[in-house]
Amino acid sequence: MAEPKRPRDIVLLVDDSPDALGFLTETLEANGFSVLIATSGSAALSIADKISPDIILLDAVMPVMDGFETCVRLKSIASVSQVPVIFMTGLTETEHVVHALNSGGVDYLTKPINVDELRARIRVHLSNARSAQSARVALDAAGRHLLAVRADGSLNWSTPQATRLVNAAVGRDDGVEALGPEIAGWLERRDEPGVQREAPYPFRKAPSLQISFLGAIGADEYLFRLTSSAAQGHDEVLRHSFGLTQRESEVLVWIARGKSNRDIGEILGLSARTVNKHLEQIYVKLGVENRASAAVKAAHVMHEA
Repeated sequence: MAEPKRPRDIVLLVDDSPDALGFLTETLEANGFSVLIATSGSAALSIADKISPDIILLDAVMPVMDGFETCVRLKSIASVSQVPVIFMTGLTETEHVVHALNSGGVDYLTKPINVDELRARIRVHLSNARSAQSARVALDAAGRHLLAVRADGSLNWSTPQATRLVNAAVGRDDGVEALGPEIAGWLERRDEPGVQREAPYPFRKAPSLQISFLGAIGADEYLFRLTSSAAQGHDEVLRHSFGLTQRESEVLVWIARGKSNRDIGEILGLSARTVNKHLEQIYVKLGVENRASAAVKAAHVMHEA
Protein backbone atom coordinates (compact mmCIF):
# COMPACT_ATOMS: atom_id res chain seq x y z
CA MET A 1 0.00 0.00 0.00
CA ALA A 2 1.47 3.32 -1.09
CA GLU A 3 2.05 5.93 1.59
CA PRO A 4 -0.17 9.02 1.29
CA LYS A 5 1.56 12.00 -0.24
CA ARG A 6 2.57 14.73 2.17
CA PRO A 7 0.64 17.96 1.53
CA ARG A 8 2.62 20.58 -0.34
CA ASP A 9 4.05 23.45 1.68
CA ILE A 10 2.33 26.73 0.86
CA VAL A 11 4.46 29.73 -0.08
CA LEU A 12 2.90 33.18 -0.07
CA LEU A 13 4.85 35.15 -2.69
CA VAL A 14 4.49 38.93 -2.42
CA ASP A 15 6.01 41.06 -5.19
CA ASP A 16 4.75 43.83 -7.47
CA SER A 17 6.98 42.75 -10.37
CA PRO A 18 5.28 40.44 -12.93
CA ASP A 19 8.66 39.15 -14.12
CA ALA A 20 9.78 38.25 -10.58
CA LEU A 21 6.43 36.63 -9.85
CA GLY A 22 6.58 34.52 -12.99
CA PHE A 23 10.15 33.35 -12.41
CA LEU A 24 9.71 32.58 -8.70
CA THR A 25 6.32 30.90 -9.13
CA GLU A 26 7.72 28.56 -11.79
CA THR A 27 10.79 27.80 -9.66
CA LEU A 28 8.82 27.13 -6.48
CA GLU A 29 6.18 24.97 -8.14
CA ALA A 30 8.92 22.94 -9.84
CA ASN A 31 10.35 22.30 -6.37
CA GLY A 32 7.09 20.96 -4.98
CA PHE A 33 5.54 24.05 -3.39
CA SER A 34 2.03 25.44 -3.73
CA VAL A 35 2.27 29.16 -4.45
CA LEU A 36 -0.13 31.94 -3.48
CA ILE A 37 0.53 35.24 -5.26
CA ALA A 38 0.01 38.77 -3.96
CA THR A 39 1.05 41.85 -5.93
CA SER A 40 0.72 44.28 -3.00
CA GLY A 41 0.92 44.43 0.74
CA SER A 42 -2.85 44.80 1.12
CA ALA A 43 -3.41 41.75 -1.08
CA ALA A 44 -0.96 39.75 1.04
CA LEU A 45 -2.85 40.71 4.21
CA SER A 46 -6.14 39.70 2.63
CA ILE A 47 -4.79 36.28 1.64
CA ALA A 48 -3.07 35.65 4.98
CA ASP A 49 -6.29 36.46 6.80
CA LYS A 50 -7.98 33.55 5.02
CA ILE A 51 -5.18 31.03 4.40
CA SER A 52 -2.13 30.43 6.60
CA PRO A 53 0.97 29.87 4.46
CA ASP A 54 3.95 27.84 5.65
CA ILE A 55 6.45 30.50 4.59
CA ILE A 56 6.31 34.01 3.09
CA LEU A 57 8.64 35.50 0.46
CA LEU A 58 8.24 39.27 0.63
CA ASP A 59 9.56 42.01 -1.64
CA ALA A 60 10.80 44.93 0.45
CA VAL A 61 10.22 47.69 -2.14
CA MET A 62 6.58 48.02 -3.18
CA PRO A 63 4.33 51.04 -3.76
CA VAL A 64 1.72 52.24 -1.24
CA MET A 65 2.65 49.71 1.48
CA ASP A 66 6.27 48.57 1.45
CA GLY A 67 7.44 45.15 2.56
CA PHE A 68 8.53 46.33 6.00
CA GLU A 69 5.09 47.64 6.94
CA THR A 70 3.47 44.61 5.32
CA CYS A 71 5.57 42.30 7.47
CA VAL A 72 4.66 44.11 10.68
CA ARG A 73 0.97 43.87 9.81
CA LEU A 74 1.25 40.23 8.78
CA LYS A 75 2.83 39.42 12.13
CA SER A 76 -0.16 40.97 13.91
CA ILE A 77 -2.39 38.23 12.44
CA ALA A 78 -2.45 35.48 15.06
CA SER A 79 -2.47 32.59 12.58
CA VAL A 80 0.53 34.05 10.73
CA SER A 81 2.57 35.40 13.64
CA GLN A 82 4.90 32.37 13.69
CA VAL A 83 5.22 31.97 9.91
CA PRO A 84 8.79 32.73 8.74
CA VAL A 85 9.16 35.72 6.41
CA ILE A 86 12.10 35.96 4.00
CA PHE A 87 12.65 39.40 2.48
CA MET A 88 13.70 39.78 -1.15
CA THR A 89 15.16 43.03 -2.45
CA GLY A 90 17.97 44.74 -4.27
CA LEU A 91 18.61 46.92 -1.19
CA THR A 92 21.80 45.72 0.46
CA GLU A 93 22.69 48.43 2.98
CA THR A 94 23.00 47.29 6.58
CA GLU A 95 20.17 49.61 7.64
CA HIS A 96 17.82 47.83 5.23
CA VAL A 97 18.78 44.40 6.53
CA VAL A 98 18.26 45.58 10.12
CA HIS A 99 14.91 47.13 9.17
CA ALA A 100 13.80 43.84 7.62
CA LEU A 101 14.74 41.83 10.70
CA ASN A 102 13.21 44.37 13.08
CA SER A 103 9.98 44.19 11.07
CA GLY A 104 9.69 40.48 11.80
CA GLY A 105 11.65 38.88 8.97
CA VAL A 106 13.90 35.88 9.63
CA ASP A 107 16.14 36.21 6.58
CA TYR A 108 17.12 38.42 3.67
CA LEU A 109 17.78 37.52 0.03
CA THR A 110 19.22 39.98 -2.46
CA LYS A 111 17.97 40.21 -6.04
CA PRO A 112 18.58 38.71 -8.52
CA ILE A 113 17.55 35.63 -6.57
CA ASN A 114 19.87 32.63 -6.68
CA VAL A 115 17.63 29.57 -6.99
CA ASP A 116 19.90 27.21 -5.04
CA GLU A 117 20.23 29.71 -2.20
CA LEU A 118 16.46 30.29 -2.17
CA ARG A 119 15.77 26.54 -1.90
CA ALA A 120 18.31 26.11 0.90
CA ARG A 121 16.98 29.01 2.96
CA ILE A 122 13.37 27.95 2.55
CA ARG A 123 14.28 24.43 3.67
CA VAL A 124 16.13 25.69 6.77
CA HIS A 125 13.41 28.11 7.86
CA LEU A 126 10.60 25.60 7.30
CA SER A 127 12.52 23.10 9.44
CA ASN A 128 13.10 25.69 12.19
CA ALA A 129 9.45 26.74 12.14
CA ARG A 130 8.31 23.12 12.48
CA SER A 131 10.71 22.55 15.38
CA ALA A 132 9.38 25.65 17.14
CA GLN A 133 5.80 24.54 16.52
CA SER A 134 6.58 21.07 17.89
CA ALA A 135 8.04 22.66 21.02
CA ARG A 136 4.91 24.77 21.53
CA VAL A 137 2.69 21.70 21.04
CA ALA A 138 4.76 19.84 23.64
CA LEU A 139 4.37 22.72 26.09
CA ASP A 140 0.64 22.80 25.41
CA ALA A 141 0.35 19.06 26.04
CA ALA A 142 2.30 19.41 29.29
CA GLY A 143 -0.17 22.01 30.54
CA ARG A 144 2.42 24.72 31.01
CA HIS A 145 1.17 28.25 31.64
CA LEU A 146 3.67 30.03 29.41
CA LEU A 147 3.47 33.06 27.17
CA ALA A 148 5.95 35.01 25.08
CA VAL A 149 5.55 38.73 24.45
CA ARG A 150 7.35 41.48 22.59
CA ALA A 151 8.90 44.47 24.34
CA ASP A 152 5.73 46.52 23.80
CA GLY A 153 3.71 43.88 25.70
CA SER A 154 1.98 42.50 22.61
CA LEU A 155 1.51 38.74 22.53
CA ASN A 156 3.85 36.65 20.41
CA TRP A 157 2.47 33.26 21.45
CA SER A 158 0.77 31.66 24.41
CA THR A 159 -0.03 28.11 25.43
CA PRO A 160 -3.78 27.47 25.58
CA GLN A 161 -3.51 26.89 29.33
CA ALA A 162 -2.00 30.34 29.86
CA THR A 163 -4.64 31.94 27.67
CA ARG A 164 -7.46 30.28 29.59
CA LEU A 165 -5.95 31.21 32.95
CA VAL A 166 -5.54 34.88 31.99
CA ASN A 167 -8.99 35.13 30.42
CA ALA A 168 -10.59 33.60 33.52
CA ALA A 169 -8.74 35.99 35.83
CA VAL A 170 -9.38 39.12 33.76
CA GLY A 171 -12.93 38.18 32.79
CA ARG A 172 -12.56 38.81 29.06
CA ASP A 173 -11.54 36.86 25.99
CA ASP A 174 -8.50 39.02 25.22
CA GLY A 175 -7.03 38.92 28.71
CA VAL A 176 -3.40 38.85 27.57
CA GLU A 177 -3.97 42.00 25.52
CA ALA A 178 -5.44 43.70 28.59
CA LEU A 179 -2.32 42.85 30.61
CA GLY A 180 0.11 43.87 27.85
CA PRO A 181 0.82 47.41 29.13
CA GLU A 182 1.71 46.08 32.60
CA ILE A 183 4.08 43.50 31.12
CA ALA A 184 5.69 46.15 28.90
CA GLY A 185 6.12 48.44 31.91
CA TRP A 186 7.88 45.70 33.86
CA LEU A 187 10.18 44.93 30.93
CA GLU A 188 11.18 48.60 30.78
CA ARG A 189 12.00 48.64 34.49
CA ARG A 190 13.52 45.18 34.87
CA ASP A 191 17.12 46.46 35.02
CA GLU A 192 16.38 49.23 37.51
CA PRO A 193 17.64 48.88 41.12
CA GLY A 194 15.15 47.18 43.39
CA VAL A 195 13.28 45.34 40.65
CA GLN A 196 13.33 41.60 41.38
CA ARG A 197 13.72 39.67 38.16
CA GLU A 198 13.29 36.18 39.60
CA ALA A 199 10.41 36.73 42.02
CA PRO A 200 6.87 36.61 40.57
CA TYR A 201 4.94 39.83 40.63
CA PRO A 202 1.16 40.43 40.62
CA PHE A 203 -0.96 42.26 38.07
CA ARG A 204 -3.02 45.27 39.08
CA LYS A 205 -5.77 44.30 36.62
CA ALA A 206 -5.76 40.65 37.71
CA PRO A 207 -4.73 40.43 41.39
CA SER A 208 -5.14 36.64 41.42
CA LEU A 209 -2.41 36.25 38.80
CA GLN A 210 1.35 36.38 39.18
CA ILE A 211 3.92 36.33 36.41
CA SER A 212 7.53 35.18 36.49
CA PHE A 213 10.17 36.27 33.98
CA LEU A 214 12.01 33.29 32.49
CA GLY A 215 14.28 35.21 30.13
CA ALA A 216 14.70 36.61 26.62
CA ILE A 217 14.36 33.94 23.92
CA GLY A 218 14.80 36.16 20.87
CA ALA A 219 15.66 39.65 19.68
CA ASP A 220 12.22 40.87 20.74
CA GLU A 221 10.69 37.88 22.53
CA TYR A 222 10.41 37.48 26.30
CA LEU A 223 9.16 34.34 28.03
CA PHE A 224 6.99 34.39 31.16
CA ARG A 225 5.32 31.78 33.34
CA LEU A 226 1.92 32.48 34.87
CA THR A 227 0.69 31.27 38.25
CA SER A 228 -2.49 31.92 40.15
CA SER A 229 -1.82 33.43 43.55
CA ALA A 230 -5.29 32.28 44.55
CA ALA A 231 -4.14 28.71 44.11
CA GLN A 232 -0.46 29.20 44.88
CA GLY A 233 0.47 27.34 48.06
CA HIS A 234 -3.08 26.18 48.76
CA ASP A 235 -2.84 23.26 46.35
CA GLU A 236 0.21 21.97 48.25
CA VAL A 237 -1.58 22.26 51.58
CA LEU A 238 -4.58 20.35 50.24
CA ARG A 239 -2.36 17.75 48.62
CA HIS A 240 -0.65 16.93 51.90
CA SER A 241 -3.79 17.21 54.04
CA PHE A 242 -5.92 14.82 52.00
CA GLY A 243 -3.38 12.72 50.08
CA LEU A 244 -4.39 14.20 46.73
CA THR A 245 -2.53 14.17 43.46
CA GLN A 246 -1.22 17.46 42.08
CA ARG A 247 -4.10 17.79 39.64
CA GLU A 248 -6.73 16.79 42.21
CA SER A 249 -5.46 19.47 44.59
CA GLU A 250 -5.59 22.09 41.83
CA VAL A 251 -9.19 21.14 41.02
CA LEU A 252 -10.14 21.26 44.71
CA VAL A 253 -8.67 24.75 45.17
CA TRP A 254 -10.96 26.07 42.45
CA ILE A 255 -13.93 24.13 43.84
CA ALA A 256 -13.35 25.91 47.15
CA ARG A 257 -13.21 29.21 45.23
CA GLY A 258 -16.70 28.58 43.86
CA LYS A 259 -15.71 27.84 40.26
CA SER A 260 -17.92 25.62 38.12
CA ASN A 261 -16.60 22.51 36.39
CA ARG A 262 -16.59 24.41 33.13
CA ASP A 263 -14.57 27.25 34.64
CA ILE A 264 -12.11 24.80 36.17
CA GLY A 265 -11.71 23.04 32.86
CA GLU A 266 -10.99 26.35 31.15
CA ILE A 267 -8.46 27.41 33.78
CA LEU A 268 -6.60 24.10 33.98
CA GLY A 269 -6.97 23.03 30.36
CA LEU A 270 -9.09 19.98 31.17
CA SER A 271 -12.24 18.55 29.66
CA ALA A 272 -15.43 18.56 31.76
CA ARG A 273 -15.25 14.76 31.80
CA THR A 274 -11.73 14.86 33.27
CA VAL A 275 -12.77 17.38 35.93
CA ASN A 276 -15.61 15.05 36.93
CA LYS A 277 -13.21 12.11 37.17
CA HIS A 278 -10.96 14.10 39.47
CA LEU A 279 -13.97 15.11 41.57
CA GLU A 280 -14.94 11.46 42.07
CA GLN A 281 -11.51 10.73 43.52
CA ILE A 282 -11.57 13.91 45.62
CA TYR A 283 -14.89 12.91 47.22
CA VAL A 284 -13.49 9.52 48.15
CA LYS A 285 -10.29 10.92 49.64
CA LEU A 286 -12.09 13.65 51.60
CA GLY A 287 -14.82 11.25 52.78
CA VAL A 288 -17.61 13.43 51.42
CA GLU A 289 -20.50 12.83 49.06
CA ASN A 290 -20.93 16.11 47.23
CA ARG A 291 -19.30 19.24 45.91
CA ALA A 292 -20.51 21.55 48.70
CA SER A 293 -19.04 19.36 51.43
CA ALA A 294 -15.73 19.12 49.57
CA ALA A 295 -15.62 22.90 49.20
CA VAL A 296 -16.29 23.42 52.91
CA LYS A 297 -13.54 21.01 54.02
CA ALA A 298 -11.05 22.50 51.53
CA ALA A 299 -11.88 26.09 52.52
CA HIS A 300 -11.37 25.24 56.21
CA VAL A 301 -7.92 23.76 55.55
CA MET A 302 -6.92 26.66 53.30
CA HIS A 303 -8.06 29.20 55.89
CA GLU A 304 -6.09 27.49 58.64
CA ALA A 305 -2.98 27.50 56.43
